[in-house]
Formats: sequence, structure tokens, C-alpha cells
Amino acid sequence: MTSALATAGSATGHRRIPSVERLLTRPDAVHLAETHGRTALVEALRAVLDAVRSGADPLPPDEAAILAAAGRRLAAERQPSLRPVFNLTGTVLHTNLGRALLPRQAVEAVAAVMAGACNLEFDLAGGERGERDSHVEALLCRLTGAEAAIVVNNNAAAVFLLLNALAMRKEVVVSRGELVEIGGSFRVPDVMARAGCRLREVGTTNRTHLRDFAEAIGPRTGLVMKVHPSNYEIRGFTAQPGEAELHALCREHGVPLALDLGSGNLVDLAAHGLPPEPTVRAALTAADLVTFSGDKLLGAVQCGVIAGRADLVARIRKSPLKRALRVDKMTYAALEATLRLYLHPERLAAELPTLRLLTRPRESIADQADRLAPEVARRLAGRARVSVAACSSQIGSGALPVENLPSAALALSAPDGATGRKAGGWSRRLAAALRALPVPVIGRMADGTVLLDLRTLEDEAGFLASLDALAF
Repeated sequence: MTSALATAGSATGHRRIPSVERLLTRPDAVHLAETHGRTALVEALRAVLDAVRSGADPLPPDEAAILAAAGRRLAAERQPSLRPVFNLTGTVLHTNLGRALLPRQAVEAVAAVMAGACNLEFDLAGGERGERDSHVEALLCRLTGAEAAIVVNNNAAAVFLLLNALAMRKEVVVSRGELVEIGGSFRVPDVMARAGCRLREVGTTNRTHLRDFAEAIGPRTGLVMKVHPSNYEIRGFTAQPGEAELHALCREHGVPLALDLGSGNLVDLAAHGLPPEPTVRAALTAADLVTFSGDKLLGAVQCGVIAGRADLVARIRKSPLKRALRVDKMTYAALEATLRLYLHPERLAAELPTLRLLTRPRESIADQADRLAPEVARRLAGRARVSVAACSSQIGSGALPVENLPSAALALSAPDGATGRKAGGWSRRLAAALRALPVPVIGRMADGTVLLDLRTLEDEAGFLASLDALAF
């Protein structure tokens, strides 16, 4: 009897649920259909109604409530997956957050070629098919001292292509201390194997001598390779041969020396008050080829560059893999515009976002923190204690991994002064709420506190406006 009554009651409840056709006649439904399309609205309404009937959604069978739920579902579906965020992690070149910010000139250059045809592979002077690398090759050679250069989709691809084109079915000699793994499980030995090369390890993890290379080079050697340890540093009892003497040894044996530089630095960072990092130009004085990234210290778009001797670059360019790894017109446009900024070094620190953010003085960041702290406290309205804290930023993307940049942060802590596990739970909930903002705010957690490092914050108004929507 009880089961029969429950079934009857359930059936009565289902009969009170409005139909899709009825819901579509409401004025608020007409607005949703105009915004999202009638087909999408019908699908959203059916999904909401199914959830109500099954009991998965405790929503009452009210027409306005059902339409509101459908509207929220449609709005969520329209939210793009790739979205802008505020990177307040303290890592300037954050791999997970898009690495380098493009300069205004690069953004404008990309927009100019996106909407229409362009001369990507067309020689305007001769009226014939052209070479797409020609848009940046001369600039790359001028800035690095290379004889020739090609561009592929990232530095991992540059290394892979170089190895495959110059040393397939041959040995590649590398010091054991340079068999690195970088983010995403990119391991040098694995890449060599996939490129069809045989790895010849020499030396030990901490000490490799010139004689180790000399004894390893032979008839089967296709290449000697040095890998810049971009994401770690070995200290103490160490030894590595100088690149100049290693280059001389390679020339003596007629074997190319390639250097995977990684970060792609084109200027003397020490001149800007930053820790020194090898430049591509300096690397090419003691290597035949150098590979590097476009979206790290260079400050441009994601790509990889192979630069160096013209004869070797020509061999690489002929590889059928070059087409598989090539980049599109937008990448060339952004890279060219960014490289042109380097032709005016006196303005570079102001116009290149990566260099501008890396060179921000701590005093300027601390002043910004003092200015923003009361504004943020007012928006959080007692939901967190806001204070200014000294902190350290890092360059990121494997560049100078042990070097820190003095910075300042907004420290958000529990309003009740909680510590330990309770504070940890509170900080995780706040971090999640910050990520759910219209423009997500990404900070870092330390000892139950959410730290918002302001080194990379330039849009203060946008940051504060996003905080107005915080639900916490």
C-alpha cells in the first residue's frame, strides 16, 4: 500500500512538471533562445527536466526556476575552455599558464594576418612560391650571429628534428650529467631513441672531461650534443669541458656540436639587473647549431628555433619531418614582431612584457601591494585577513631554476587566525573560489595562507573587478 501511494504521489509530481513546449512560450525563454539558439535551449530544458524527474536535482517544478537552471547550463556551455587568468603564482614564465605574454606589437601582427590571406609562402617580389621561414630568418641571424635558421612548433621539436636529420642511425655523444628530463616527461634519451639515434653516454653525473668525448668520437658518431641544464643545477665536485675546447675537438674530427640552450635568451640579462644566462649569440661562438624556445626568455610565441651553420640548417630543412613540425602564419607574425623589438634595445625593457615583469623592482611591487591591500580587504569583507608579505618570485620554464627575484604579495589568511590543518582546509577552499571567478585568480598556498604575488599584476582594475564576484 505504501509503495503504491508513493508511486501515485510521484506520478502526480511528474504531472506538475511543465512540458518543454509550455516553457518555450515564456518571455524569458524567448530571450534565452535569441541568445543561445532554440535547439540549444530545448536540449538544456530537457536535461534539466530529466534531472528533476529522476530526483537528481531537487529543483521545484516551477517554470521560472527550470528556465533559470537551463540558462545557467547554457551559460556554462558557452564559457570558453581556454580563458584569461591572473597569474599571481610568482612564476613569471608559468608553463601551465601560457608562459610568455605577447607584446602589443605581436598581438597586432597576429590580428592583421588572421582574418585574410597573407604571403605566408609567396614571394611578392618574384611572384613565385616562397619559403615561410624567410619572414624571420634574417632577423634571427642578425640577432644571434647565425648563418641560417628555421622555426618549428617548439624546442622539443627542434631537438627532435635536428637529431633525426643529422644523426639518424648514428651515435650522439652526450655527457651523463646532461641527460635531463623537463616538464611533461621530455627525456633526452627517449627523444634520441625516437629520432633514430643511438645515445653514447660519456663521463659521470657530476664530472665529464674532454678526454671522455675524445675517446667516444668515432666513425659512428653523427653528432656531439650539449644540453643546458635548464631546470636543475649540479654543485660541488663537478667538471665539464669548456664549450670552446669541445667545439675545437669536434671540428678536428669533422663532427658537428649542437647545443640545446632551451630558454632562448637574446640579451645580457645581467645588464638588466637579473642573474646571468647564456645568450644564443654567445652559445653560437662555440657550437655549430643551437636550439631554443620562442616563448621563454625570448618573450614571444611558442615555437622552437634551430640556428647555426648554413650547411647543417640546409640539411635539416630538407627533412620530410620539417613539414610535420612547421608553424602557422600567426606564429610567424608574432615571432617577427617580437624579434623586431630587439632591434631597439633601449626600449626593450618597457615593450617586452617578459623582460618588463622580470625587472620590476621589489619596491614598486611592495608599493602596489600596500595600495591594493585595503581594496582587497574591503571586497573580502571579513572573509579573510589581508596583509602584505615579502616573498620571492621565480623566472620559470626552467630558466635559472635556483635563482629568486625579491617580490611582494598579498597574504590572505583565515579570519579566525586558524592554523594547521584547519587553516589548510580554509586556504584550499579560498583558492578554489578564486579559481571560479569570472577571470580566475591563480595564486599559491603556503602554511595555510593564500599568497598572491603581484610581480606579474599589471591590470589592477580588472583584478579588483573580478574579486567583486567572489563567492566564499
